[in-house]
Amino acid sequence: MAWFLGLGIAGVVLLALSLVLDGVLEGLFDGVAVLDGIVDGLLSLPVIAGFVSMLGFSGAIILETTGLGAVGATVIGVPAGVLTGWFTYRLSRALMDGSSGAAPRDDDLVGTSGSVVTAIPAGGYGEVLVHRAGQPVKLSAKSPVAVARGAEVWVEQALSQSAVSVRPVER
Repeated sequence: MAWFLGLGIAGVVLLALSLVLDGVLEGLFDGVAVLDGIVDGLLSLPVIAGFVSMLGFSGAIILETTGLGAVGATVIGVPAGVLTGWFTYRLSRALMDGSSGAAPRDDDLVGTSGSVVTAIPAGGYGEVLVHRAGQPVKLSAKSPVAVARGAEVWVEQALSQSAVSVRPVER
Protein backbone atom coordinates (compact mmCIF):
# COMPACT_ATOMS: atom_id res chain seq x y z
CA MET A 1 0.00 0.00 0.00
CA ALA A 2 2.93 2.33 0.65
CA TRP A 3 3.90 2.14 -3.04
CA PHE A 4 0.45 3.21 -4.17
CA LEU A 5 0.27 6.04 -1.65
CA GLY A 6 3.74 7.12 -2.78
CA LEU A 7 2.55 7.22 -6.39
CA GLY A 8 -0.49 9.25 -5.37
CA ILE A 9 1.62 11.76 -3.47
CA ALA A 10 4.15 11.90 -6.33
CA GLY A 11 1.28 12.77 -8.69
CA VAL A 12 0.17 15.61 -6.45
CA VAL A 13 3.77 16.89 -6.28
CA LEU A 14 3.98 16.70 -10.10
CA LEU A 15 0.77 18.71 -10.32
CA ALA A 16 2.28 21.38 -8.06
CA LEU A 17 5.45 21.37 -10.20
CA SER A 18 3.35 21.81 -13.33
CA LEU A 19 2.36 25.25 -12.05
CA VAL A 20 6.04 26.21 -11.89
CA LEU A 21 7.46 24.27 -14.86
CA ASP A 22 4.64 24.86 -17.32
CA GLY A 23 5.41 23.54 -20.80
CA VAL A 24 8.78 21.89 -20.00
CA LEU A 25 7.85 18.36 -21.11
CA GLU A 26 6.11 19.56 -24.25
CA GLY A 27 9.34 21.27 -25.32
CA LEU A 28 11.38 18.07 -24.97
CA PHE A 29 9.79 16.53 -28.06
CA ASP A 30 9.91 19.58 -30.38
CA GLY A 31 12.77 18.19 -32.52
CA VAL A 32 11.22 14.75 -33.09
CA ALA A 33 9.36 14.95 -36.43
CA VAL A 34 7.55 11.62 -35.95
CA LEU A 35 5.83 12.90 -32.81
CA ASP A 36 4.72 16.28 -34.22
CA GLY A 37 1.05 16.76 -33.38
CA ILE A 38 0.62 13.29 -31.88
CA VAL A 39 1.70 14.00 -28.32
CA ASP A 40 0.52 17.60 -28.36
CA GLY A 41 -0.49 18.10 -24.73
CA LEU A 42 -0.70 14.38 -23.94
CA LEU A 43 2.68 14.41 -22.22
CA SER A 44 2.10 17.57 -20.24
CA LEU A 45 2.85 17.61 -16.53
CA PRO A 46 -0.82 17.98 -15.51
CA VAL A 47 -1.81 14.92 -17.60
CA ILE A 48 1.02 12.80 -16.22
CA ALA A 49 0.26 14.03 -12.69
CA GLY A 50 -3.41 13.09 -13.10
CA PHE A 51 -2.49 9.61 -14.31
CA VAL A 52 0.09 8.93 -11.59
CA SER A 53 -1.98 10.29 -8.71
CA MET A 54 -5.15 8.45 -9.75
CA LEU A 55 -3.20 5.21 -10.26
CA GLY A 56 -1.68 5.56 -6.80
CA PHE A 57 -4.71 6.66 -4.83
CA SER A 58 -7.20 4.32 -6.52
CA GLY A 59 -4.71 1.44 -6.14
CA ALA A 60 -4.37 2.22 -2.42
CA ILE A 61 -8.16 2.32 -2.02
CA ILE A 62 -8.64 -0.99 -3.86
CA LEU A 63 -5.81 -2.60 -1.90
CA GLU A 64 -7.25 -1.50 1.43
CA THR A 65 -10.95 -2.18 0.77
CA THR A 66 -10.79 -5.44 -1.18
CA GLY A 67 -8.70 -8.58 -1.12
CA LEU A 68 -7.49 -8.23 -4.71
CA GLY A 69 -3.84 -7.58 -3.87
CA ALA A 70 -1.28 -5.44 -5.69
CA VAL A 71 -1.98 -6.90 -9.15
CA GLY A 72 -5.73 -6.31 -8.85
CA ALA A 73 -5.14 -2.79 -7.54
CA THR A 74 -2.86 -2.09 -10.52
CA VAL A 75 -5.35 -3.55 -12.98
CA ILE A 76 -8.02 -1.21 -11.66
CA GLY A 77 -5.68 1.75 -11.05
CA VAL A 78 -4.21 1.94 -14.57
CA PRO A 79 -7.56 2.46 -16.38
CA ALA A 80 -8.60 4.94 -13.68
CA GLY A 81 -5.32 6.80 -14.24
CA VAL A 82 -5.75 6.75 -18.03
CA LEU A 83 -9.29 8.11 -17.68
CA THR A 84 -8.12 10.87 -15.35
CA GLY A 85 -5.22 11.73 -17.66
CA TRP A 86 -7.58 11.90 -20.65
CA PHE A 87 -10.03 14.09 -18.70
CA THR A 88 -7.15 16.39 -17.67
CA TYR A 89 -6.01 16.63 -21.30
CA ARG A 90 -9.51 17.47 -22.56
CA LEU A 91 -10.08 20.03 -19.81
CA SER A 92 -6.75 21.75 -20.44
CA ARG A 93 -7.45 21.84 -24.21
CA ALA A 94 -10.87 23.37 -23.59
CA LEU A 95 -9.37 26.02 -21.33
CA MET A 96 -6.53 26.82 -23.72
CA ASP A 97 -8.72 26.99 -26.84
CA GLY A 98 -11.66 28.75 -25.19
CA SER A 99 -10.91 32.33 -26.15
CA SER A 100 -8.41 34.29 -28.12
CA GLY A 101 -7.33 36.38 -25.16
CA ALA A 102 -7.11 39.39 -27.43
CA ALA A 103 -7.65 42.68 -25.67
CA PRO A 104 -10.44 44.86 -27.03
CA ARG A 105 -9.24 47.50 -29.49
CA ASP A 106 -10.49 50.99 -30.18
CA ASP A 107 -11.94 49.84 -33.51
CA ASP A 108 -14.17 47.39 -31.60
CA LEU A 109 -16.21 50.40 -30.44
CA VAL A 110 -17.33 51.29 -33.98
CA GLY A 111 -21.04 50.60 -34.31
CA THR A 112 -21.76 50.55 -30.57
CA SER A 113 -24.19 52.86 -28.89
CA GLY A 114 -23.56 55.13 -25.97
CA SER A 115 -25.00 58.08 -24.15
CA VAL A 116 -23.72 61.63 -23.93
CA VAL A 117 -22.39 62.52 -20.48
CA THR A 118 -21.13 66.02 -21.31
CA ALA A 119 -22.89 67.90 -24.16
CA ILE A 120 -21.03 67.90 -27.46
CA PRO A 121 -20.94 71.24 -29.32
CA ALA A 122 -20.99 71.19 -33.16
CA GLY A 123 -17.49 70.33 -34.32
CA GLY A 124 -16.24 70.25 -30.72
CA TYR A 125 -15.63 67.70 -28.01
CA GLY A 126 -17.82 66.37 -25.22
CA GLU A 127 -17.95 63.04 -23.35
CA VAL A 128 -19.85 59.82 -23.98
CA LEU A 129 -20.32 56.64 -21.95
CA VAL A 130 -19.94 53.42 -23.98
CA HIS A 131 -19.41 49.77 -23.06
CA ARG A 132 -16.14 48.08 -24.06
CA ALA A 133 -15.80 44.36 -23.23
CA GLY A 134 -18.79 44.67 -20.91
CA GLN A 135 -17.31 47.54 -18.90
CA PRO A 136 -18.53 51.14 -19.00
CA VAL A 137 -15.92 53.51 -20.42
CA LYS A 138 -16.11 57.29 -20.58
CA LEU A 139 -14.46 58.73 -23.71
CA SER A 140 -14.02 62.10 -25.34
CA ALA A 141 -16.36 62.39 -28.30
CA LYS A 142 -16.53 64.63 -31.33
CA SER A 143 -19.60 65.22 -33.50
CA PRO A 144 -20.25 67.35 -36.59
CA VAL A 145 -23.55 68.44 -35.03
CA ALA A 146 -24.41 69.57 -31.50
CA VAL A 147 -25.60 66.73 -29.25
CA ALA A 148 -27.33 67.37 -25.92
CA ARG A 149 -26.48 65.66 -22.62
CA GLY A 150 -28.34 62.34 -22.21
CA ALA A 151 -28.81 61.77 -25.96
CA GLU A 152 -28.09 58.37 -27.42
CA VAL A 153 -25.27 58.24 -29.98
CA TRP A 154 -23.56 55.75 -32.30
CA VAL A 155 -19.78 55.49 -32.47
CA GLU A 156 -18.70 56.01 -36.09
CA GLN A 157 -14.93 56.05 -35.76
CA ALA A 158 -12.20 55.62 -33.14
CA LEU A 159 -10.03 58.75 -33.21
CA SER A 160 -7.54 57.68 -30.54
CA GLN A 161 -7.38 55.56 -27.39
CA SER A 162 -9.60 57.99 -25.56
CA ALA A 163 -11.62 59.73 -28.27
CA VAL A 164 -14.31 58.70 -30.74
CA SER A 165 -16.38 60.31 -33.47
CA VAL A 166 -20.15 59.92 -32.90
CA ARG A 167 -23.46 60.78 -34.48
CA PRO A 168 -26.80 61.11 -32.71
CA VAL A 169 -29.34 58.30 -33.00
CA GLU A 170 -32.38 59.45 -34.93
CA ARG A 171 -35.71 58.28 -33.60
